[in-house]
Amino acid sequence: MKGRTVLDEDERYNSVRHCRYVDEVVRDAPWEITDDFLEKHKIDFVAHDDIPYASEDKDDIYAAIKARGMFLATQRTEGVSTSDIVARIVRDYDVYVRRNLARGYSAKELNISYLKEKKFRFQNKMQKLRDKSKQVIDSIGERTDDLLNKWEEKSKEFVENFMMLFEPIKLKNIWSESKEKLMKAFTPPGSPTPSTRLS
Repeated sequence: MKGRTVLDEDERYNSVRHCRYVDEVVRDAPWEITDDFLEKHKIDFVAHDDIPYASEDKDDIYAAIKARGMFLATQRTEGVSTSDIVARIVRDYDVYVRRNLARGYSAKELNISYLKEKKFRFQNKMQKLRDKSKQVIDSIGERTDDLLNKWEEKSKEFVENFMMLFEPIKLKNIWSESKEKLMKAFTPPGSPTPSTRLS
């Protein structure tokens, strides 16, 4: 017998009912199919995977149906099974619980404790904070590049304007005056200055 299923009974019936080649779904079918059951429901074929399913007194409950040529073996698709789906859910449990809490499910609906709910909600807030911080840092980085480019352009303009204040003649006068002042500062009083030496 099958263990606890992922889908409840109604969900299982509905998923089979929506298959393309299903005409009718018989509810509460027995585990071992009898001839009376086949005739009552006018069943032409039984489709199931080919793995033998044993019962208390039989090695394969589908052996009689297989012998009559009414059995169609289904193919299992690798990676498409409830066992694989459950394994993925268990592996990524925290992610799914956090996502469903963010979507508005309650702790009770998700069958988690009050403390676990608070832990997951805290993790969601931390993730949002990390994402927001990354956006802000990226935005600042873009703005910094723009500011540096503008500063470089403006600084060139400021230097050029500053230099234009001093025409070449003015620069020569400033240099000469500065030179004379320096000479006076370093030459002791009473020493000949450059202008007195020449005369």
